[in-house]
Amino acid sequence: QVRLTEFGGGLVQVGGSRKLSCFGSSRDVNSYTMAWFRQAPGKEREFVAAIGKIDWSGTRRSYSDPVKDRFSISRSTGDNSMALQMNRLEVGDTAVYYCAARPGSPTTSDHTYTTWGQGIQLTVSS
Repeated sequence: QVRLTEFGGGLVQVGGSRKLSCFGSSRDVNSYTMAWFRQAPGKEREFVAAIGKIDWSGTRRSYSDPVKDRFSISRSTGDNSMALQMNRLEVGDTAVYYCAARPGSPTTSDHTYTTWGQGIQLTVSS
């Protein structure tokens, strides 16, 4: 089974930027939809963004409303990775961010994702 590992968390100031990366342990991940979810203290895990596999018809992307004008998701088959570029960060973006993968098209429901990373903390400070 593919394993996922996140990188890039830490502490950032309000208004700043940060890039999270997720690496899959094998090229199998390139045929999966990959996504980011996050969980803030005391809250349920929520969808952030998803990206479908790269193929001849293009690459599907979807974003949650709170991030759609600030975050950008991308992926690279060369190193089995996915990235989340986060701009204009807000205190409300503070959370543990999880990388996830699933066969099939992008969805926003965490229950449909079969593989998860361990999570990485992002703290946005004012």
